[in-house]
Amino acid sequence: MSTPLSFNDERPGTREEPYAYAHNAPPRRSNGGGGGGGGGMKVALLVVLLASLAGLVFSMTSTSDFIEHLDRQVHSIHCSLLPGARAEVGESGCRTVMMSPYSSVLRTTMWGGIPIALLSVGVFAYLIMRSLSLLLSKSTTRKQTLFLLVATALPSAMSIIFGSIAMNKLGAACTMCIGIYVSSAIATVAAIVAHASAPPSDGHSTLGLWARWFGEGCVYVFTLVFFYVIFAPSSPKSAEGCGTLVQKDDPAGIFITMSKGADVAGLAVLDPLCPACKGFDERIRTSGIDQKVALQTVLFPLDSTCNWMVKESLHPGACAVSEAMLCDKDGALDVLDWAFANQERLRTTAKTDEAAVRAEIEKTFPKVKGCLGTAGIKNKVNKSLRFAVANALPLLTPQLFIGDRRVCDEDTDLGLEFTVDKMLAAQPGAASAGRHR
Repeated sequence: MSTPLSFNDERPGTREEPYAYAHNAPPRRSNGGGGGGGGGMKVALLVVLLASLAGLVFSMTSTSDFIEHLDRQVHSIHCSLLPGARAEVGESGCRTVMMSPYSSVLRTTMWGGIPIALLSVGVFAYLIMRSLSLLLSKSTTRKQTLFLLVATALPSAMSIIFGSIAMNKLGAACTMCIGIYVSSAIATVAAIVAHASAPPSDGHSTLGLWARWFGEGCVYVFTLVFFYVIFAPSSPKSAEGCGTLVQKDDPAGIFITMSKGADVAGLAVLDPLCPACKGFDERIRTSGIDQKVALQTVLFPLDSTCNWMVKESLHPGACAVSEAMLCDKDGALDVLDWAFANQERLRTTAKTDEAAVRAEIEKTFPKVKGCLGTAGIKNKVNKSLRFAVANALPLLTPQLFIGDRRVCDEDTDLGLEFTVDKMLAAQPGAASAGRHR
């Protein structure tokens, strides 16, 4: 007769088996990311949030500087990553980048165009919302973190593009831009970590969710653009300009050709050692204006060595460089490019030893030797200055004329492309040109 099993029986297959199975079973994972690296996901999402917040601050600062300059006045520009640092007046990498044609889009459609930094504000604001939403969610999955990863990759990709443009085409570094680049990179790396740490997705399709989230991001950006376009100032004086040329011909042979082949003539008044002229020349070239206008240059050195209209030399050494350009007009643009590249050093040297600057010019450009410093070439520089007097030009550089109409000084930076296009539209037949340089 068999004996019934008791609860103390040690035979296999009785009470030990279910307890052993329960003991060895893997722990359940919740969709909230509790186990399996969920804590790491939350930390990574927090980093995305903070990096996006930093990017938003840098973008808003850059946008604010841009908008301030829409009143056509000279303002300071923030060029420091330190919170509360003073804005700077004068030439800087940030000013060079902001005044370049790459700082905004649709520049020929509206005065100043739409700043790229404004688009960046919309993107970072959306990333803050999206990362915060995922951080607070109890059911964050990989299909959601993958969208965040793709979204953070957008500002990172744009950072690579605009960083390359700034260094390779402008030769300048914008501190606010660097802040945006670093913030974008940190956000993308953190998004990668969050995605790797997120729990698996369910079987539902991600297409609808991603389409809705993408639409939300577009709303953030387009709403900012919409209100910017509505409230952006116009430029009623753009087509009329600010004054006209009285004497347009060049009997003294003082004009230097910068570009040719277009139907509309243009004239730039430059000082080869003027920092603003360097930036102006860069904007002319990068915007393609020199291909729309047959552009010539008349030299107007603000150096008391040759210019009797200024009591003190604003740009020491400019007379020597101007003489060199007029000595060799075929190579004048090479001299101008060299002067632009070495402006600060040449001005500093000329303050105490102009002869050293003249010696360096002769060594760098042997063709001007025997001409530089002669009475004949000094007389030619004087005729260039007389041209400015005959046309009642103000004592400043740069200046630009389209046809015989002078571009207003306040329209030679952010509004340059818009203003020139308006003026060209008022001229008979503006054709494209080839760069002479």
